[in-house]
Amino acid sequence: MRKLSCKLFILFVVLCTTVMSSEAIAVEPQKGTISTNASSEKEVAPDIAEITFAVVTNDSKSLQRAVEENKLIFEKLNSVLKSMINPQNGDYIKTLGYTTTPVYSYVNSKKVFDRYDVTNKVLVKTKNVDILGKMIDDAISAGATNIENLSFSLFDYEPYCESLITQATKKAKAQADITAKALFTSITGVQNVNTSCNINNNYNPRLYMAKNMIADTAAGASFSSPTSISNGTIKVSAHINASFYVK
Repeated sequence: MRKLSCKLFILFVVLCTTVMSSEAIAVEPQKGTISTNASSEKEVAPDIAEITFAVVTNDSKSLQRAVEENKLIFEKLNSVLKSMINPQNGDYIKTLGYTTTPVYSYVNSKKVFDRYDVTNKVLVKTKNVDILGKMIDDAISAGATNIENLSFSLFDYEPYCESLITQATKKAKAQADITAKALFTSITGVQNVNTSCNINNNYNPRLYMAKNMIADTAAGASFSSPTSISNGTIKVSAHINASFYVK
């Protein structure tokens, strides 16, 4: 009988605890959330440039002659480019490709050999963006036949990201406060936050080389003034997506 009473007492305690817990859960207020997103951006001057130079030679009879001619011109071009960069500052020249290609044409629906083309292409990366105009002029004078893919960028955009993320975060919080106030509630905490920061460079100037320019420089003509290059700006953007608890 005593054991039965003890068991009944334990059961009573368990039931009471369960009921109390259920009541506590039932009266606990539900937490809502407000989600916002915001951005902040800044335009800054680029400090890195990349540009591609190529030497293309051809011969209608001998691949060897096309190769030798390309080699002589490219050695001169490479010497000019090396004299204008600073490897200790992170500048470099990188070979992008070397190709020899037989070119054919069609005569009376027949495939006929036309010539051999030899192409040597290099990429120049430099932090001295102010000399690009002169670099292009000197490269043309040295025998470059193609100049392309000029682009600008930033060496390090992280220092800008810290302030931009701070600005975007303040905007997101302000938006959440305004929304909460309109809903007669208030922010009580942060549920989650996602941030990102990147650069967006939509400015990639195109370079065109006129045939008469190549002919003039090959004949020994020089430029009266350096080619004008506009560096434009680089846009650094920070974005934030945040969710806040409200009561």
